[in-house]
Amino acid sequence: MFTRRRFCGMMLATPALMSSSSLFAQEFPSRPIKLIVPYAAGGGTDAIARLVAQAMGEKLNQTVVVENIATAGGNIATQTAANATPDGYTILMANQGPMAVNPHMFKSLKVDTLTAFAPITLIAAAPLVAVVPQKSEFKDFKQLVEFARANPGKVTYGSAGNGSASHLATLLLNVVAGLETVHVPYRGAGPAIADLLSGQTNFMITTIPSVSGLIETNQMRPLGVTSKQRVATMKDVPSISELGWPDYEASAWYGFVAPKGTPRAVIDALNKATVDAISEATIRSRLANEGAQPIGNSPEDFEAFIKSEHKRWAEIVKRSNLSIN
Repeated sequence: MFTRRRFCGMMLATPALMSSSSLFAQEFPSRPIKLIVPYAAGGGTDAIARLVAQAMGEKLNQTVVVENIATAGGNIATQTAANATPDGYTILMANQGPMAVNPHMFKSLKVDTLTAFAPITLIAAAPLVAVVPQKSEFKDFKQLVEFARANPGKVTYGSAGNGSASHLATLLLNVVAGLETVHVPYRGAGPAIADLLSGQTNFMITTIPSVSGLIETNQMRPLGVTSKQRVATMKDVPSISELGWPDYEASAWYGFVAPKGTPRAVIDALNKATVDAISEATIRSRLANEGAQPIGNSPEDFEAFIKSEHKRWAEIVKRSNLSIN
């Protein structure tokens, strides 16, 4: 029987139902999505971001617009993304620098990356490569290390910025090999590579996509890769591990996160679109050609991975006594 009491109960419940469902009154996404990349255009992170963004946008039937914010080692991009409206229309290209290292390295960072974001998925992980200009005096990796060890403070290396994969991989090398090299940070891999080519710095450990063309045209010489095993697309290049530093291993990882508070249904939609995108044979092939291994895990698995990376790099930064205001 439809009583007055039952009618009043339904009316009281209606606002809550409307509140929880109003976010999805329109099918997500109904407008373009902004993807913030914390490095300059032209580097490895940017290349992978644009590749996945295009395929992801096709899955969502919307444009994913890439915005590069290459300042303060990725911290400005991180803060911008963290402060964005949590509706799924702003996401961040997250990697180990801004997400897992900068919180321990930058005193001025105001964002707790473990609590400020809702993980979407880990897209891929990729080894890096140590390179020098073709005209460099260093013909192999051991020669570079021996010179750096004998001349502390005289060998310089460029990076895509403080906390970038290129910076961290070299920082780890300094710890493992007992080196004292001088860091020259740039706003992205592109300008760092340009200065390396012109002889302004001595070497660089960087993402494979950012220098593969220069290696193919003999403008750069690869000395070693940062994975334990050799990379399929660079079989003639030894791993740093096999050259005598078995404890050395570094990689660049790439994922998507959204501001904390983004509805779980939106996170799931973004996760599915991203995982579907990197599952396509053409995308997997292009990632593989750039040395990256596609992953595409759950938000929970990505969250656990970020926490583990946070803990690992806290120890490395502490051992390096590295702090930036």
